[in-house]
Amino acid sequence: MAAAERSPDGVRAVLPAATPRWGLDFAAVRRELNLPRDYPTGALAEVEQTVAQPLPTGDRHDATELPLVTVDPPGAKDLDQAVLLRRRNGGYRVHYAIADVAAFVPPGGELDREARRRGQTLYLPDGNIPLHPTRLSEDAASLLPDQVRAAVLWTIDLDPDGSPERVDLRRAWVRSVARLDYEGVHRSLVQGCAHPSIDLLPEIGRLRREQALRRGAIELGLPEQQVESDGNGGWRLALRPRLVVEEWNAEISLLTGMCAAEIMLEAGVGILRTVPDPDADTVDLLRRSANQLGVHWPVGLSPAEALAELDPARPEALAVHVAATRLLRGAGYTAFGAGAPAKSGHAGIGASYAHVTAPIRRLVDRYSAEVCLAVAADREIPEWVLEALGELPSAMGGSDRTAAQVERTCIAQAQAWSLESRVGEEFPATVLRVPNGVAGEVFVADPPIIARCTGSGLAEGQQVRVRLVTADPSSRDVGFEVA
Repeated sequence: MAAAERSPDGVRAVLPAATPRWGLDFAAVRRELNLPRDYPTGALAEVEQTVAQPLPTGDRHDATELPLVTVDPPGAKDLDQAVLLRRRNGGYRVHYAIADVAAFVPPGGELDREARRRGQTLYLPDGNIPLHPTRLSEDAASLLPDQVRAAVLWTIDLDPDGSPERVDLRRAWVRSVARLDYEGVHRSLVQGCAHPSIDLLPEIGRLRREQALRRGAIELGLPEQQVESDGNGGWRLALRPRLVVEEWNAEISLLTGMCAAEIMLEAGVGILRTVPDPDADTVDLLRRSANQLGVHWPVGLSPAEALAELDPARPEALAVHVAATRLLRGAGYTAFGAGAPAKSGHAGIGASYAHVTAPIRRLVDRYSAEVCLAVAADREIPEWVLEALGELPSAMGGSDRTAAQVERTCIAQAQAWSLESRVGEEFPATVLRVPNGVAGEVFVADPPIIARCTGSGLAEGQQVRVRLVTADPSSRDVGFEVA
């Protein structure tokens, strides 16, 4: 399910492991989807050559005195962002340093070509397929603690309500003072001993969340299915509600992406991440479905407001959130170079938005940052950036589809492994979708499975008992029937 969970208590549900199965991996998924393997020798040599040379100082600002910190999942080494939050007279100041990957990637070189072929880092349970070689992504370009690193430094001044008033953007040298993880930050905030660089994160995060609701940002509160090691050579499925600190941290990234979009729109050149607004008929259909499920949705309430009030833990509310995915169809990338495009919004954010904060893991961010840097410095945008803009929507769209397929396939494989020995058992389930009245999709909470189900009388939001009839690891097929 989508990773847009809102979990104020920060509890992570880890379910019982499947029977250990030594030797199980996702090599078949890699082969079937023809995923990239090792980096080409020429690209690796290019990385070593680039890393061995001192980066040109040029007009790079020395910001190493800023006590920036990184906040990522535990164990992460590909650190794209470092943050520092400060109070200022009448508002706040956000310092957000983004890894300057462009400083290490010669335009048109072998590394550049391979990165453009990959598009983004792919995440599999038994190991990632990185966009850039680990010598770069987890070392030279990564904002590791106590290391001077090249960065694109955003400084955004906010008013008392959390709205941006001024944006400064420049290349800089930075030094992170600490590598933090989400769970550790969550505990420190609960205990009242947060790192001073981010002790304002709850305050600013809440303000930005309020801004999102006023903008009409459509956010789906769906739990995230994950495949994780059981520690015994096998794999288990878990539901991972997102910690509230992750939401607040994401708001800093979204803020930066919205500022980047405004810079590009004003200049009339750039590339945006776009999702069209849902039409009135789609919203009305969802409202009627919600009311039929017993979820009251007043006519004057926007989708953003209605969804924000629902608790996805309730079966009927979970079904509404699943149905609400139709509100966010048509996601893509819009490149432009002769003035702002007619449609530039992102319905999930409620504003125009551009990817600029994850260049280690996502190709388009490197180009978006170059556009913004050039516009901010009132200089010409590099030719290699302008030449690539028109090709990026297709490249990113393709890599997004591959990433989604990888996630779906790995989850399907883990579902089949975990249930292989349980055919014939019954489980409590929630009906999520019933497209034709006789077959649909159900959610089983323990273990967390989403799969097809046959039977008469199925209704969205209904709680039923289902019997497992198929769990085939070779085909990755899992199916239930109404018990």
